[in-house]
Amino acid sequence: MERSPVTLRQVLVATLAFAALCVVGTIGFAIISDESAFDAFYRTVITVYTAGLVAAPETAAAKAFTIMLVVWGVAIFLYVFGLIIELTVSGTVGGVWEARRLARRVEQLTDHVIVCGYGRVGRRAVREFREVDVPYVVLDHGSEAIAYARSHGDAYIEGRGTQDDDLQRAGIFRARGLIASSDSDVDNLYITLSARALRGDLFIVARASTADARAKIELAGADRVVQPYATAGLNMANLVLKPQVSEFLDIVSTAGGPMPELRFEEIVVDEHCVPCGKSIGALRIRQETGALVIALRKADGTFDPTPDASAVLEAGDILIGVGTTDEMARLEALFTPSEAHVEKAPLA
Repeated sequence: MERSPVTLRQVLVATLAFAALCVVGTIGFAIISDESAFDAFYRTVITVYTAGLVAAPETAAAKAFTIMLVVWGVAIFLYVFGLIIELTVSGTVGGVWEARRLARRVEQLTDHVIVCGYGRVGRRAVREFREVDVPYVVLDHGSEAIAYARSHGDAYIEGRGTQDDDLQRAGIFRARGLIASSDSDVDNLYITLSARALRGDLFIVARASTADARAKIELAGADRVVQPYATAGLNMANLVLKPQVSEFLDIVSTAGGPMPELRFEEIVVDEHCVPCGKSIGALRIRQETGALVIALRKADGTFDPTPDASAVLEAGDILIGVGTTDEMARLEALFTPSEAHVEKAPLA
């Protein structure tokens, strides 16, 4: 169970207890030993501070009073010492330990996605990553976003996606992609610029509020730019015009939805895989794997939404397939590069 931090009330109690000790000791020594107020106060402080290691009082009453002050002072000391230990362990030490643990966790991530901006859009993206077990790290500086990430057990970096050092701490050189999902178009622009400068081959998806911002972010190097408001309007219109089509696409494109066994995947055609240079029909993909190729993006950027059996697969092409988890696993295995072309490391 998480312990609460030291409160102002606890500090106030310790302060008042020490002040009461000084007042009682000063009055007591002034009466018992017939000393001035300053001498009595001095004797009180010295008695408590040195745990009674001063000249022994002459009378039994003074000795008994000294014992009482020493016990009282030791009790206050132990209480204050306990507060200091609690503050150190739960605050400084705990914070350092958590920071190191998070740093080690992020350092172990590979082929992950960096989510810059953990607002509504970023959290929705992370939810999808959780469903399909894709590693990710959140990068944000807002206290609310950090608290949300901590409460959900997310790997996070407290910083800004516009800073190169923070992107490097998030493992940008090991990442598979980056999402710039800040609520600010300016921040998303700078995040894209910073990430692209560090990694020219990184796949970057950014959020934009307007068409003008979208154009600028694309110029900054984003591979894809999403306009949430425009997309929401399009989805609402499609729900009116083509409700069944829209509902089906929502079901099959949402991870962990009502049909989690149905998957869409994109597969890159490697020059060393068996299907390279062959047609879709010759490969008998439907018969051999059960999956269905529904689209093909050629290496030159052209897009064929309905490839027929005569379409030839070339190196750099990207095919989009749909099928169950098992069917897509067989399809991916079909396009795995041949072992004969896997380079072996030279012997030492």
